[in-house]
Amino acid sequence: MSEIYDEKEETEVKNQTAEGDKAEDSTGEKAPGEEKPAEKSDLTEGHSDASTTKNAGKSENSEYEDVCFICRRPESKAGKMFKLPNNICICNDCMHKTMETVSQFDYQGMLNNPQFQNELDQLTKQGGFPNISFVNLADLRGDGGIPNKQKLKKKKKQENEEPVLNIRNIPAPHKIKASLDEYVVGQDHAKKVISVAVYNHYKRVATGTMDNIEIEKSNILMIGPTGCGKTYLVKTLARLLDVPLAIADATSLTEAGYIGDDIESVVSKLLAAADNDVEKAERGIIFIDEIDKIAKKRTTNTRDVSGESVQQGMLKLLEGAEVEVPVGANSKNAMVPLATVNTRNILFICGGAFPDLDEIIKERLSRTTAIGFNSELKDKYDKDKNILSKVTVEDIRKFGMIPEFIGRLPIICTLEGLNAEMMVKILKEPKNAILKQYQKLLELDEVKLEFADEALEAIAEKAMKRETGARALRSIIEEFMLDIMYEIPKDDNIGRVTITREYIEGTGGPVIEIRGNLLLESSSEPEGSKK
Repeated sequence: MSEIYDEKEETEVKNQTAEGDKAEDSTGEKAPGEEKPAEKSDLTEGHSDASTTKNAGKSENSEYEDVCFICRRPESKAGKMFKLPNNICICNDCMHKTMETVSQFDYQGMLNNPQFQNELDQLTKQGGFPNISFVNLADLRGDGGIPNKQKLKKKKKQENEEPVLNIRNIPAPHKIKASLDEYVVGQDHAKKVISVAVYNHYKRVATGTMDNIEIEKSNILMIGPTGCGKTYLVKTLARLLDVPLAIADATSLTEAGYIGDDIESVVSKLLAAADNDVEKAERGIIFIDEIDKIAKKRTTNTRDVSGESVQQGMLKLLEGAEVEVPVGANSKNAMVPLATVNTRNILFICGGAFPDLDEIIKERLSRTTAIGFNSELKDKYDKDKNILSKVTVEDIRKFGMIPEFIGRLPIICTLEGLNAEMMVKILKEPKNAILKQYQKLLELDEVKLEFADEALEAIAEKAMKRETGARALRSIIEEFMLDIMYEIPKDDNIGRVTITREYIEGTGGPVIEIRGNLLLESSSEPEGSKK
């Protein structure tokens, strides 16, 4: 093969020299200062260049770092890698350990042993080694044995370091709140808190330090009843922001070493949202939902691996520290590469429903009751729906959160419980309101869907009785829309359907209008005939 390769290169060189001679003949004499091309070219030089580009071209042009196939450390930690066939990379440490292990055996003595040679000859005559099959390791996990989702992006070399964000282009808090108002109804105080926190986070990322004063972050704790819009508020925020935002769940977190997700997996989701770019992830936002599920268990005789231990493990994340994060996985193990992420500039927003917290608040407030003219009744706060707005750090500590954890969440934001008026607004005002979704579905069948105002009030009254917040609205609408969406495709003459209060309450039916009557209504009559 080498002879064929050399012959090909010789013919190429001859062709190039022949073309050069023709060019000289046509143009005449060479310009002064030009040197004549060498008659003989170094063939080995071209051969080495081809081999280097063939072996190392992918790694140099790839935007991801090489990962050691044995220890799973990235190139930024392990150093320069040894390139093996099938794009497998081995770090310097693993290669030395492998060579030391191999050098312990006396292979020369084994080959000189006549008995071993006879057994080897018999096995080769029989057609191979029994119960032994050779597997290509690179075929098991894809290119290089490791998928790109478990690799880190290479850090780009910046000649002139510029701020990632321009402080003049940072969205003002009122603009962030106006964007949230298009999707979320009510909760003005919570929107203001989040808008200001995100605005300050943008400024901290853009400036870093001002007059040698380091700006620290202010993490947020959101408390509100179920279905009031905590998670939806942050999901809407994620669509509006330019910084990476990850939404994690605290219910699956456990202490290190136990079955479940490690605490560092919260940061690994942010790293995945930033396309495995560590520098981009270090200025992101993390929302941890269901934070009340890691509260300290009040009566337990076993180790609390998913409660107080998780709170203690999250202290370093909230405060800011360099954390070893698994890339593309939820737990640390030997087969997952690790990345070092500094959480000092990551903004944490924690949210939870905190059930039975209202009882703790009522118990604290009712201590001042006494006998006399200025005394307060014990049932004064029983009907107060916004009792959570009176929460204090003492109440949260009694619920089961440790003081160190609460201290790292300096901003406590409470959300209001939804009333009937807010329920009606949620049904029709947001950009992707539930009613607009069903109207769009029936438009595909060329049917116009309308809701009477009394029907919306009836739906809101039913949802208030279920006490599950805005989530009850969709379940109620699904119930009475089932028959309508089943019957409408049967009859092509149906042009309009109006939902009434009687249909919601089960004492009547919807108002259905025929297409021919709709045409007469549009031409002459102000009110169409109804069927």
